[in-house]
Amino acid sequence: QVQLVESGGGLVQAGGSLRLSCAASGRTFSSYAMGWFRQAPGPEREFVAAVNWSGDRTYYADSVKGRFTISRDNAPNTVYLYLQMNSLKPEDTAVYYCAADIRLNVVLNTGVIDYWGQGTQVTVAS
Repeated sequence: QVQLVESGGGLVQAGGSLRLSCAASGRTFSSYAMGWFRQAPGPEREFVAAVNWSGDRTYYADSVKGRFTISRDNAPNTVYLYLQMNSLKPEDTAVYYCAADIRLNVVLNTGVIDYWGQGTQVTVAS
């Protein structure tokens, strides 16, 4: 059974930090590109950050560059994806989702991604 389970969301004051985690299991996710996306109220899901299968290439949306850091741990049975979020702003408030696809370009272009988590709420108070 494929599972992507996010955790670590919550309420934080502007300028604060949060660390999101995603535990991915049920596939060989160590071979998958993975990413973080977010959705504020509205129809559009926004790309936040992505990492290639090995973790040595990372990509960020301009809005989070320099504040957020994506990383991964390819453990034997479960891959862990992280998003360290610093200097948080009220506009970072959203539901954050982790996602995985064997194709890095699909993750980078928010295409039809194979696997999604259920999301975790991040609220940044001003």
